[in-house]
Amino acid sequence: MTEPLQASAAWLERYDRSLLGVFGRPQLVLEHGNGAWVWDVDGRRFLDLVGGIAVNALGHNHPALVAAVSKQAGQLVHVSNFFTSVPQVELAERLLSLAAAPEGSAVFFCNSGAEAVEAGIKLARRTGRTGILAAEGAFHGRTTGALALTHKPAYREPFEPLIPGVTHVPWGDADALRAAVTEETSAVVLEPVQGEAGVRRGDPAYLQVAREVTAAAGALLLLDEVQTGVGRTGSWFAFQQAGVVPDAVTLAKGLGGGVPIGALVTFGPQVSRLLGPGQHGSTFGGNPLACAAGLAVLDTIDAEGLLEHARQAGEHLERRVLGLGHPEVTGVRGAGLLRAITLAGDHAPAVVALARDAGFLVNAVAPDAVRLAPPLVVTTEQLDLFVDALPGLLDAATTPEDPS
Repeated sequence: MTEPLQASAAWLERYDRSLLGVFGRPQLVLEHGNGAWVWDVDGRRFLDLVGGIAVNALGHNHPALVAAVSKQAGQLVHVSNFFTSVPQVELAERLLSLAAAPEGSAVFFCNSGAEAVEAGIKLARRTGRTGILAAEGAFHGRTTGALALTHKPAYREPFEPLIPGVTHVPWGDADALRAAVTEETSAVVLEPVQGEAGVRRGDPAYLQVAREVTAAAGALLLLDEVQTGVGRTGSWFAFQQAGVVPDAVTLAKGLGGGVPIGALVTFGPQVSRLLGPGQHGSTFGGNPLACAAGLAVLDTIDAEGLLEHARQAGEHLERRVLGLGHPEVTGVRGAGLLRAITLAGDHAPAVVALARDAGFLVNAVAPDAVRLAPPLVVTTEQLDLFVDALPGLLDAATTPEDPS
């Protein structure tokens, strides 16, 4: 990789001296952005196909989001949850409407996806049962409760023992799921698309089985849509494509377009009554600034037709990549604008580094998978810039270096 330029190097040295090193050394020092483009402190431009890991739904510097946050900052940024605000109520109502949630459904606002999952765990515990089923390959966050649901041993083992009662079942295996759900199961927690496991999309039939067996056992079906929700897969929520109605859904990432916000949406009065006054809370959850950002994101997705655009742009990307006929490309997984280009070898980290040097930001979500989760406003022409460069990146990544 090209060495950082002067301004970047200076900032990275300051980063190393002042930040806890949980993320490792950053790849870039970004300064500003516009649409799907970002610039670093040395003036280099990059096409952002990571989107803050599916967060920047409207890209960077979108006028609707800037205007909404600026206006709200001049009115109220924060009030405690002893009180409410107009943006908080309006955003909750809007989410319930978009989810087609039945009467008696409700929303709890928090600040992140992990916090939303934590709320979901407490919701499940309120059933009086303690068993929770999650899937192999799952990622639900790094706080200790969410970490118990996350499957990757490297994330879990340094912090064990975690909360008891969590069992992981093979992803996509309907028979294994049926066998694992018992009268002790409080909830089955699944991602409609396993983002961190390599963008592995769940078969609608699998999610339908999950709905059937949880309903029969009196357990909750909790779908983690932190990465897939808010239009990312081409519909407001990925569960809508599977034809199921969950008991609860977790949201975050794209909901605020970059402003931190998370949510737990509960479906129906029976589930919504499980968490009562004093049984959960958040100091910053549902603050007016974050909720105003959420409303702006939802309004803009609707006004600019970004659901249909996400579907069409994702299909365009898949056709173009597969049409390359490159021997290193084995497929394209995912839905909408959450995609992974799968490779024949473990070359994804090399492709990501080469792409960055060429002005493209992508992510190695697995050794053999390159993830793209660009802003929903990305154009097909911008996606084509990356696809056109991809054969050269793959060739460079798979060609042995000359020892000389």
